[in-house]
Amino acid sequence: MPSLADQVVIITGASSGLGEATARRLVRGGARLVISARRAGRLEALARELDPSGARVLAVAGDVTLETDRLRLVAAAREKFGRIDALVNNAGYGTRGPVERVPVELIRRNFETNLFSLIALTQLVIPVMREQPPGPARGRIVNIGSVAGRIARPLSSVYDSTKHALEAITDGLRGELKVFGLDVVLIRPGFIRTEFIAAADQASAATMENAGPYAPYFEGYQRGHERLRLVAGTGDDIARLVERALTAAHPRSHYSAPAHAKLFLLLKWLLPARAVDYFVRLKK
Repeated sequence: MPSLADQVVIITGASSGLGEATARRLVRGGARLVISARRAGRLEALARELDPSGARVLAVAGDVTLETDRLRLVAAAREKFGRIDALVNNAGYGTRGPVERVPVELIRRNFETNLFSLIALTQLVIPVMREQPPGPARGRIVNIGSVAGRIARPLSSVYDSTKHALEAITDGLRGELKVFGLDVVLIRPGFIRTEFIAAADQASAATMENAGPYAPYFEGYQRGHERLRLVAGTGDDIARLVERALTAAHPRSHYSAPAHAKLFLLLKWLLPARAVDYFVRLKK
C-alpha cells in the first residue's frame, strides 16, 4: 500500500474548512504539501504552523479561476519538490436561491470555480503525473464533491448542479486515466461544520434579499440546515477519507462521510423519485 511519506500533494482551497483539515492530516502522515487559496495571510500562517522550516510545506496564494495562478501553482510545486503525486481539488463555494431569481452571471461564476477551474488545473497536472518517474505512489486525483451532487435540493440547485457535473467528470476521467495507472477518486461530504454555510450566505445575500415569491420558504430552508447541524461532521472526517484515497492500494471510486451522508445516499438509491422529492420539498 502506498505511504503518505514524501508524497507531494497539491491542495486547493486550503486556507480553511476541508482543505485546512486535509492539510493538517496529510502533513502528519509525512506528505509534502503545496497548499493554495486566495487568502494569502491565512494560507501562509497555516504553512508556517504546519512546517516552520518551510522544507515540506509550500504556500502558493492564488485564485484557481485564473489561468496564470493555476500555471504558477503547478510550476511552483515542480520547482520546490520536483514532482506531483496527488492533486486534491477542494476549492469551491455555494450559491443559494431559486433558479428563477439567481442571475445567470452568478451561476456561471459558481460553475467557473467549482467545475471549470478544477478541470483546467487537472489538465495541467495529468501530463506531469503520467510522464514523471515512479515515486511514493501512483498519481492520484481526488475531487471533493458533495452528497448534493446526488441529491439536489430546492434553493440550492445551482450549487448542487456544479457537484452533479463534477460526478460525471470524475467518473469519465477515472476511465480515461486508468490506462496510465492514475487513479481518480470522488469524495462526497455530507453536512460538515465549516465556514461553508456562512460563505454561501454571503455569496447569495442579494438573491436571498430579493427572493420575491420564494421569500417565505427561506425560513424553512434555514430550519432544515439547523437540524442538520445536530448530525454534522468535522473537517477531519473528510480529511481521513482523502488520506485513505491516497494510501489505499486500490482506492474506491467514491467515498462519503459522515454517517448521515451514507444514509442519505442509500435512501436516494432505494426510494422512488417522488419520495425523495417529498423529503426535500420547500416548506414554510
